[in-house]
Amino acid sequence: MVRVHNLAVSLDGFATGEGQSLEAPFGHAGGRLMEWFFPTKTFVGMSGHESEAVGSGTRGVDDAFASATSERIGVEIMGRRKFGPQTGPWEDESWRGWWGEEPPFHTPVVVLTHHERPDLVVGETTFLFRDLPPAEALSLATGLAGGLDVRLGGGPTVVREFLAADLVDHLHVVVVPILLGRGVRLWDGLEGLEERFTTEVTASPSGVVHYVFTRKPSAPRGPRAPR
Repeated sequence: MVRVHNLAVSLDGFATGEGQSLEAPFGHAGGRLMEWFFPTKTFVGMSGHESEAVGSGTRGVDDAFASATSERIGVEIMGRRKFGPQTGPWEDESWRGWWGEEPPFHTPVVVLTHHERPDLVVGETTFLFRDLPPAEALSLATGLAGGLDVRLGGGPTVVREFLAADLVDHLHVVVVPILLGRGVRLWDGLEGLEERFTTEVTASPSGVVHYVFTRKPSAPRGPRAPR
């Protein structure tokens, strides 16, 4: 099963802001897309950033969704911009990801990039840099997952490509009540996507709304022709 969790989008459909950089991983959106996530017990436990404000983290609706992120995951697929802010050929290979020497994955991670580099082991995580289309990337990831599920970690361009190729079984999108106006949109070119899935909606006291799309058992696989 291919799963997407905690993919936050603005009311106008942007999953990251414009101008991503080392100092601004979400571009001009800053941390606003993930403010619902940072106080949760799941994030605090993952990051080790316990604070006086939230202690060991909040429970409730948001944490219930956030905690499903790592259940039965054997491998992650991500785009290069989730791994780091660079584009184009690697000027050097000193960048080891946003997460320091103990990334939270503890599994193989397939990083999709047009500019490959040698595999990188950081703590318990192995990053594999590959130039592959979605179906081939999924085949590689499935072989590495050890019978567990594949998490599609983003960013929005990669998720959109896998949705267009009809390779996603579970999609958790969090709609955040902000307007970004610019950045990278999730839904472009995916008209009629909802026909393949059943949809459940849960509103949170934090102000976000959780949408869970689960593939219908009868839905045939395969990319849909443009309308």
